[in-house]
Amino acid sequence: MQYYAVQVKTRGEDEYVRRLRASMAVSDVEILVPKRTVILRKGGIKRRGSATIFPGYIFLGVNEEVSPELRWLIRRTPDFYRFLPSNQEPVPLSGKDLDLLTHFISSGERADISRVTFDENDRIVVMEGPLKGLEGLIVKVDRRKGRAKVRLDMCRNSFLIDLAFSVVDRAGKGQAKPHGESRGT
Repeated sequence: MQYYAVQVKTRGEDEYVRRLRASMAVSDVEILVPKRTVILRKGGIKRRGSATIFPGYIFLGVNEEVSPELRWLIRRTPDFYRFLPSNQEPVPLSGKDLDLLTHFISSGERADISRVTFDENDRIVVMEGPLKGLEGLIVKVDRRKGRAKVRLDMCRNSFLIDLAFSVVDRAGKGQAKPHGESRGT
């Protein structure tokens, strides 16, 4: 399957996909909006939420190339901005862009919370989850919020996203520590 990137209105990805699916006849096109789990804190209460991994982008999975009819349908759907890299000749993702997309879609519909620990030099070590393999792209770690800020490069654009993590006990017991719990004395 080949994947094409389409830029749409930021924070309007789900609505765009809903409109596109409503206007499509039965089709063998897979429409992806990769999501991530985020921990939201309001008034001291934590809850899980979701956010897009690539804000302003959707991805089309097709078996061959995008047909002129499909391209026309996608372009006339409200909140469409452009195919990447060009509207005239959409090119499927390849190389690092394709690797990054498949990294996130391989974990299912939504990239869940990663499990991490910190080594003796206080560097983050990812044990499992969507952060696995992205350690070199981590820009900042916020232990209190349980988030790692990661720089992603997709289709010649660079942006930062937060990915949630839970800390696994250093002793290796495999127990996840709730955020804010002291390490003891």
